[in-house]
Amino acid sequence: MRHDHLPIDASPVSVSQKGLIRLAGPARAIALDVLRVNSLQAGAYVSHFKGRGMEFDESRPYQPGDDPRNIDWRVTARSTEAYTKLFREERERPVLIMVDLRSSMHFATRGSFKSVLASRTAALLSWAAHHRGDRLGGIIFGDSMHRELKPRLGRQAALRYLHQLVTHGDWQHQVSAPDSDPAIPFAAAMSALRRVSRPGSLVIVISDFAGFDRATQSYLAGIARHNEVLAVSVSDPLDQELPPPGSYRLVADAREMSIDTYSQGARRDYRQAFLARQEELADFCRRYGIHLLALSTMDDPVAALQKALGRRVI
Repeated sequence: MRHDHLPIDASPVSVSQKGLIRLAGPARAIALDVLRVNSLQAGAYVSHFKGRGMEFDESRPYQPGDDPRNIDWRVTARSTEAYTKLFREERERPVLIMVDLRSSMHFATRGSFKSVLASRTAALLSWAAHHRGDRLGGIIFGDSMHRELKPRLGRQAALRYLHQLVTHGDWQHQVSAPDSDPAIPFAAAMSALRRVSRPGSLVIVISDFAGFDRATQSYLAGIARHNEVLAVSVSDPLDQELPPPGSYRLVADAREMSIDTYSQGARRDYRQAFLARQEELADFCRRYGIHLLALSTMDDPVAALQKALGRRVI
């Protein structure tokens, strides 16, 4: 896909705050109060956002016709009658965006690095949240550290998020130790996300979902019980299938490796393993009502988000 919405000089391997600020204009056409999420690749989950979150207002005595799921058990336990919770629409919904900058994200064979695509996607969604009047926060994590940003309102919140994204330490530490487990920083960041998310938020997770183990799944399932969640799964063509038969050399900073793809069986098994991981993620998202959007490193993030989330009339 041509990146018609990005500057000609946009780097495929790094991001700048100036470049991410430029995405404020295109983000006006991305609607976070979307009515649909269209899958860009097979296996993705198609669902509907519920719109703004609902915030607890007060409790009153239960009346016939009230939803029993909203019974306020704490107040009921102290009274001789049942009480139900009343909710009001939040004026400014918290939007929490998690971005993955682990070593597996600093890679691409075509298009831009997964980390670059993830950052531009996060920037677009940050500006879309600002244009909609929502409070913006989130978590930016990698192999070595994660940063937490509490939701705030206004343009400064978006600029703060972009600054923290561009200056995150894992842009300089793009190669993890050979024996490092990618699931450990993912689970730690997801645990932090669960702690800071409040009911009624829109939570967006942008990652290649490497190391999406049971612990990480448990944290995300807990988040999804009380929040709207969009999972953006980022992949490179090489994640999906091996190249045509031949010998290839892959280089990442000071490390390099050779791969042999002559075996038809190996290419088939590699492809099936990727599809199995994607289907497992799709099944998980269906089970917990999470919206799933698949992006490739070859995608234009502006066009992809406009297609998936719906275009706002400007």
